[in-house]
Amino acid sequence: MKNLLPLFTCAMLFAFSSFSYKSLAQTQWDIEGTILTEFDLVTGLQVPWEILWGPDDMIWATTRPGDVIRIDPETGSYTNVLNVSVYGGNGSEAGLLGMAMHPDWANTPKVYLVYNTGTSWSNASERLSVFDWDGSQLVNEEVLLTIDGGGIHNGSRLLVLPDNTLLMSTGDTGDGGVSSQNLNVNNGKMLRLNLDGSIPSDNPWPGSYVYSWGHRNSQGLCLGPDGTIYSSEHGQSYWDEFNIIEAGRNYGWPNVEGTCNNASEIAFCEEFNVREPLRTWAPCVAVNGIEYYDHPAIPAWNNCILLSVLGGLGGQYERLSILHLSEDGLSVDAEDQYFSEFNQRVRDIAVNPNTGAVYMALNGPSYPGYGPNIIKEFRPGVFDNISSISEDLVDALIYPNPASEIINIEVSDALIGGSFDIIDYNGRIVTTGNISSKNVQTNVSDLAKGSYYLLIQIGSQFITRTFTLQ
Repeated sequence: MKNLLPLFTCAMLFAFSSFSYKSLAQTQWDIEGTILTEFDLVTGLQVPWEILWGPDDMIWATTRPGDVIRIDPETGSYTNVLNVSVYGGNGSEAGLLGMAMHPDWANTPKVYLVYNTGTSWSNASERLSVFDWDGSQLVNEEVLLTIDGGGIHNGSRLLVLPDNTLLMSTGDTGDGGVSSQNLNVNNGKMLRLNLDGSIPSDNPWPGSYVYSWGHRNSQGLCLGPDGTIYSSEHGQSYWDEFNIIEAGRNYGWPNVEGTCNNASEIAFCEEFNVREPLRTWAPCVAVNGIEYYDHPAIPAWNNCILLSVLGGLGGQYERLSILHLSEDGLSVDAEDQYFSEFNQRVRDIAVNPNTGAVYMALNGPSYPGYGPNIIKEFRPGVFDNISSISEDLVDALIYPNPASEIINIEVSDALIGGSFDIIDYNGRIVTTGNISSKNVQTNVSDLAKGSYYLLIQIGSQFITRTFTLQ
């Protein structure tokens, strides 16, 4: 276990062509000799559920209440490119969930989304839709598939496979696994579709979307370098699972939890060709989004699965787990654990393929997740001056940080004419104002000590910055 304290908090001086020198604290972490610098990339999103690195070199995120956000990884500025009406949202497991991008983005810029519709648990549905990207918004929704939904256990991650088919994880909607062992029902399964929504001719069962069965509620999917499909899956009270997904295989739920390790489970596994997990956790820690890491920037994490851990219903297990794979990727040799100090549910993970930076979506300290939340960046390398930090903070800077009486908001020309809110971590707006010049001073002496974030808006663009009052 590697629950590390931050290596140190360093005061870094930044110089901008039109800015004076200011002091800003950044936390750094030592990952077996590699320094990661921590940034709050975006603060205030309402339960970010999926984050992924897009083919346009932007970070795309879904939020459970129904927003799709497109984030500039250099500045943290973002725009809302879609809002869908969902069943669920905050305070529910249901809502807007998984997302995937068309693999031929240059010629076919389309985005696939899964979300819940309906007005109650009893009439909820789960919809897989595809949208066109017009350069600024997602438009022209086409519904590809609708299955039963519910208030819990809806899955649903999406993954484009190397053969350009789409894999979709579905949950059992809380029916105890009845649907999971029924091949005539699409719940409790991995479904495989062509990108146009049709059924691939080489699926295990002709005329069926079902690719694998016997699943409870898988909320993590990723590919290894050789095309191996990995998944993470929620157990009931014991035996969360990390699996390899194979066509036509049964994964046991509800007859088998975890490995086949008692007489009835062994008999079921032999009869139904059950694929046992590579790793299990007991009690359940609530495993979630996963990503394969293979980048020289963080050598200690190479050939590893980055596993988001929500911490279970009672919390206390929240973390990022690093699963070290064997050379052939068919077993897990060890697990390291990081960032439990945040006491935040880790929902999903994404990797910058250019720099090796890791992005982590947090969902608050308690089940099932409440905003406002943070997407954090962990960037490899020691950053101690503006030339090494690129232009991350050119758009907006708060100082001093921590503050006590006055904060200065310093911005680039592009943000003049915008407005700002100061928001506490309960989501309450405590101060508002306008950006009328490059430097705006605000008195915060009447505010309670604690953590806040600044939300600047100009047009459809938003930028957030976090700060502390002491």
